Amino acid sequence: MKELLDLFWTFIIIGATTFGGGYSMLPVLERELIKKRGWITMDEVMDYYTIAQITPGVIAVNVATFVGHKRKGIAGGVAATLGLIFPGVLLMILISLFIQNFAEYSVVSHAFAGIRVAVGALIVNTVIKLVKGYFKNYKSVILFIAAFVLSAVFSASPVLIILGAGIAGFFLFPAAPQNNNKAAEGEDAP
Repeated sequence: MKELLDLFWTFIIIGATTFGGGYSMLPVLERELIKKRGWITMDEVMDYYTIAQITPGVIAVNVATFVGHKRKGIAGGVAATLGLIFPGVLLMILISLFIQNFAEYSVVSHAFAGIRVAVGALIVNTVIKLVKGYFKNYKSVILFIAAFVLSAVFSASPVLIILGAGIAGFFLFPAAPQNNNKAAEGEDAP
């Protein structure tokens, strides 16, 4: 139960300190889940984002669900998801109760303009860190450039780009050989 509460509280923190879409959550996930708690790796975060990109629903919620599920199964997925959405739901309820036309106040619109710029900087910083880690050889650089061009120049569907990259990755980056089950069980391998 303690770990479920820890998941819930951690994702409340993430939900309360993330402004913008799912990608703006990357720096906060890095700080809270990788550096502070060591629950997941950056590779796992990117795997979760990849899956979240091609599955229905909000990316941030999907990622929270995946992380929670990894830590504590279905109950962990539910705890993380509820924690993530709680601050936003609470804020929207408070805003709707106390302030009409909230976004029309100049101080609010100016604050959001500044927040958007800061979120953009955080996303760029995280993307630079991620990209450095994935350029391991010329094949990964070529695949990155191809995906970028398809997205930026041709506005190709992210789903198609990810599926295409997955297929290309299957051929370009063969998996390491699996251990023989008999050898893993202590029996002599043939």
